[in-house]
Amino acid sequence: MPATATNRSSAAATDGIEQFLAVRAASRKLTAALSPEDCQPQSMPDASPVKWHLAHTTWFFETFVLEPVLADFRPFHPDFKFLFNSYYQTVGAQHPRPQRGLLTRPPLDQVWAYRDAIDEQLKRAWDAGDLDDARRAIVEIGVHHEQQHQELVLTDLKHLYAQSCIEPAYAAAPQVAQQSVASLEWRHFEGGVQRIGNDGSGFAFDNEMPRHRVVVEAFDLTDRLVTNGEYLEFIEDGSYSEPSLWLSDGWATVCELEWKAPLYWRLGEDERSTFTLSGRRDLRLDEPVTHLSYYEADAFARWAGTRLPSEAEWEIAAGSELKEGNFVESGLFHPRPRQTSSHQFFGDTWEWTQSPYGPYPGYRPPAGALGEYNGKFMANQMTLRGGSCATPRSHVRATYRNFFPPDARWQFSGLRLARDA
Repeated sequence: MPATATNRSSAAATDGIEQFLAVRAASRKLTAALSPEDCQPQSMPDASPVKWHLAHTTWFFETFVLEPVLADFRPFHPDFKFLFNSYYQTVGAQHPRPQRGLLTRPPLDQVWAYRDAIDEQLKRAWDAGDLDDARRAIVEIGVHHEQQHQELVLTDLKHLYAQSCIEPAYAAAPQVAQQSVASLEWRHFEGGVQRIGNDGSGFAFDNEMPRHRVVVEAFDLTDRLVTNGEYLEFIEDGSYSEPSLWLSDGWATVCELEWKAPLYWRLGEDERSTFTLSGRRDLRLDEPVTHLSYYEADAFARWAGTRLPSEAEWEIAAGSELKEGNFVESGLFHPRPRQTSSHQFFGDTWEWTQSPYGPYPGYRPPAGALGEYNGKFMANQMTLRGGSCATPRSHVRATYRNFFPPDARWQFSGLRLARDA
């Protein structure tokens, strides 16, 4: 997944190392209040311990930037290449993903020492001119890779805390005023030949390229995300017991896992609540619904007599929108009600699309180990767009393609509706 920029001025070089240091510092700030005990457990195979995220993102810079260019390279610790490799088969063996929570060693303080040492080595190599344009481009990839893991730190930690009977809080969130929820309105978009994908300006991952033409029919999208209140109507209409609304795999999943509501919801005669990174609290009907699987988003759309947008439709609609929204920098760590004039394309929740995650026409994975980053996952996944309340603002753009299996719910994932015009 190469960076798109190849010509770098001295100012750009300075910006590159400053961006690296800023993102590394952001990871420290995000985890500063956590104890070693918070950073150790793994709540499920799809999640990872905070300690592992901190070490793996450091392993990326050590392995793909420093090791190939430093004549006197010595690994920080010989075991780390195995322990903190995620899935790069061409780099070597990996510790099994479901067992990351069993890694009591190295201790957290050694992981912090690892981060400090690699940061210092990389900055020294950058300042000395040891990194050519291609290697600096990999640093830029690593920065965005770390931002992905910053989001995963929050979503994985939320899932971990939700397993505790005391349901602890990660942080106290600012109060957000109740909002009146206007009825869903439809925005019309003309069909025709359009172009989607990265146009070569700014950073992009390889799966956003190449830019290419698509043919779309005229379509409508709702002017905001679906809310908790609207999703509650879907539940109260008995939709989790109605197989005609669900894809076959979705219905099998609902039955097997006994889903009755979104992840973290608790519904009873005397309670309607949800668990948040600020602890459990009453369910707010004005907030965007989140922690839905693709199956649930698709079933809601069917119940509403609509459908989910394709990723091409979403990108066409979002391309003219300002990148404003509720990102991790807000400190809310939770979706907020729609703000005046916002169409909620960016931030709050990732939006499921009806598009399977696959290659664009003409896509070729990059050569070498970094070619394993995106291309080999282009099967059995669905595409999401837009970012969430746990996403760094500088990390998303209209062409950004996120992807998860259709039964995944622990991410901040919601939906907006689409229809043929």
